[in-house]
Amino acid sequence: MARASFVAAWAALVAVVMVTWAVEADIGVNWGEMASHPLNPSIVVNLLKDNGIKKVKLFDSDSWTVSSLAGSKIETMLGIPNDQLAKFAKSYGDAKDWVKENVTAHLYEGGVDIRYVIVGNEPFLAAYNGSFTKLTLPAIQNIQKAINAAGLGQKIKVTTALNADVYESPSNQPSDGRFRSDIADLMKDIVEFLTSNKAPFMVNIYPFLSLYLNPDFPVDFAFFDGAGKSINDKGKTYSNVFDANYDTLVWSLKKIGLPDMKIIVGEVGWPTEGSNHANAKSAQKFYDGLFKKLAAKKGTPMRPDEKFEVYLFGLLDEDMKSILPGFFERHWGIFRYDGKPKFPMDITGQGNDKWPVAAKGVQYLEHKWCVVKDSVKNLSKIAYLIDFACSQSDCTSLVYGSSCNNLSTRGNMSYAYNMYFQVQDQSVEACVFDGSSQIVTKNASVGTCLFPVQIVSAAQRLTMVAGFLGTALVGLVLSLVV
Repeated sequence: MARASFVAAWAALVAVVMVTWAVEADIGVNWGEMASHPLNPSIVVNLLKDNGIKKVKLFDSDSWTVSSLAGSKIETMLGIPNDQLAKFAKSYGDAKDWVKENVTAHLYEGGVDIRYVIVGNEPFLAAYNGSFTKLTLPAIQNIQKAINAAGLGQKIKVTTALNADVYESPSNQPSDGRFRSDIADLMKDIVEFLTSNKAPFMVNIYPFLSLYLNPDFPVDFAFFDGAGKSINDKGKTYSNVFDANYDTLVWSLKKIGLPDMKIIVGEVGWPTEGSNHANAKSAQKFYDGLFKKLAAKKGTPMRPDEKFEVYLFGLLDEDMKSILPGFFERHWGIFRYDGKPKFPMDITGQGNDKWPVAAKGVQYLEHKWCVVKDSVKNLSKIAYLIDFACSQSDCTSLVYGSSCNNLSTRGNMSYAYNMYFQVQDQSVEACVFDGSSQIVTKNASVGTCLFPVQIVSAAQRLTMVAGFLGTALVGLVLSLVV
């Protein structure tokens, strides 16, 4: 009895600690769904709530996803993808219909707490060759007009998510910051329009990319512990690239007469695979420093009293994202594809790292793996099959610096086979590979290299439920006939 009382008391203490963590935390996350097997939205919403995440940024307005947030009290940003900008730039009617179907429809008592609509995602990237240059502002204006017409302009703000490359500094000093010359006039028009509607400037800042894209970039400057060499700019000291980047934007805004415009960091994070600097240890170090900075409320040298609003990128790994920017693109999540945490953290910034709460109710496919047969000796003859398997799945954990980089040739092939097998829902036909593979029930993982078992996706669960209901309905009808 005494032991039972002790256990109950300990459970209560853990619950209090978890609640305290949730109450103090006020950080948003980006919830992307470019995955072959996305988690059920309701599972993700519970994951957010269990970990005290009070704000979420979406990249579209998928009805199932948005509806799952109803009653959660989680502040929500809806996204409009770049491929829809042309439609809304040209037609106010389409913008009005979109607001009615994707915003107003969710604003009932106990519905979704929508706070922002993000029109476009990094539309001015150089890689787009100006495709969205003439579309973004008109689309913003039409969506804003529709929001206002619906009587929502005071609560819901319209903006766009911009990459940090929309501004530049020729000398790498924040004080030389200015908007990129080819879009300087456009940026001024956008910023003035946002300001007139009391909407914020949203920017994505990635210290990891500064390190990844420049081999001479000082590693320590990407983190927040001040271990590296600082730079001085007009008497202000910078010990990390986040502050320097942020203040480059502040200077850019200042030079067009808007020094106090609200800034939201729409994306900031650190990947855990796909590069020699992308790993869980570095990610934990980065987030520990970021959370500590946010908790200290010290702002940046240009805005020392700034209260940051940031959205971590991202919530979950996404195995269908493009790898053109780098193999790390599929590994930005603080949680794995199945909602399991990758490393301990403390979003309150107090340094009391502990493992986040994992997603609950996740269903997995059978515990089966597809690997190379032991009887296959001449691996060179089937090496071409790796390319096929990886082109249809995700093998980015095999690249240099990643967790599966040290596998043998046989291990590499088995990993590729299994990833294809899992993406194909463990279909028997997906583990043939010219007779060189076999399905096993013993976990094929090697050391720290995880050979994953895929989850039952949200769509599969719907199909299963529909099948069950269909069978039940047929049974009911037959019983009535009899």
